[in-house]
Amino acid sequence: MAPGPLPAFEPDDSLLDAYSQAVIRAVDQVGPAVVKIASGPSGSGSGFVFTPDGLVITNSHVIAGGRPLTVTLPDGRSSRADVVGDDPDTDLAVVRIEGGSLPYACLGTSDTIRVGQIAIAIGNPYGFDYSVTTGVVSALGRSLRSRSGRLMDDILQTDAALNPGNSGGPLVTSRGEVIGVNTAMILPAQGLCFAIASNTVGFVVARLIRDGRIRRSFIGVGGRKAPVSRRLAHHHGLAITSGVLVMSVESYSPAAAAGLHTGDIITSFGGTAVSGVDDLHRCLTEARIGVPTPLTLLRGVERRQVIVLPAESVT
Repeated sequence: MAPGPLPAFEPDDSLLDAYSQAVIRAVDQVGPAVVKIASGPSGSGSGFVFTPDGLVITNSHVIAGGRPLTVTLPDGRSSRADVVGDDPDTDLAVVRIEGGSLPYACLGTSDTIRVGQIAIAIGNPYGFDYSVTTGVVSALGRSLRSRSGRLMDDILQTDAALNPGNSGGPLVTSRGEVIGVNTAMILPAQGLCFAIASNTVGFVVARLIRDGRIRRSFIGVGGRKAPVSRRLAHHHGLAITSGVLVMSVESYSPAAAAGLHTGDIITSFGGTAVSGVDDLHRCLTEARIGVPTPLTLLRGVERRQVIVLPAESVT
């Protein structure tokens, strides 16, 4: 029996499922804005253009200690980059490259992100330029410690594979909106990767462009988390089980002027409960600079309140 005719092949487009089509559209939209950043002779990472006149978002650790910076676009064009602003505490930086009418990516909002939605990472892992990986948003609202030691909040967790070199690249929705800046992975774990949420990125980047840094306040104490006994907390009506034990007080600092002593335990600042150093850091914002602020502390078994005048941090 003679064989019948071979079946006709369908056009390639019809073989793509909806998931593939969504990823391809997003990559086509954002990919041209993703750049490779070389910092020094050996370091490299990723970033993305977010204004047509050449402003680029990346990670602070990508540009740390590396001069000069060279940015390469997907079309092969390279340009020297100048640092506009840098904030190691949120691991974000903005650099500028020469050019006009450049392809750029748009920041979306992280308010509406849902666990389980598609997440697409674009970057340059291990020098493999403009690589794409996909996964989902695994969790919201994670906390992650930056390389400066400060705790970063509102971190997205994803299982879209990240590797060294992906840092600073965008995490993108299926609509091509940037919902995060890829910042870290946990090795040797599989699928534990993290990105700074776009709402945080938008806030930080605006101030980096304005001031070149993030303005924060400080009071001049060194401390660590310390327990507060249940009996003492109950006696003073405190809804905490720990506070910040003052280990040192800088001379001529706001804390010294307010009368803080080594051994005090800070329990609230500006009416906000403080259960550890990270809580105190969250309170020391730009808005507190030069503003008289009540600080509650325990000195021995006594509860005291002092007024401290936070100064602007210069670090």
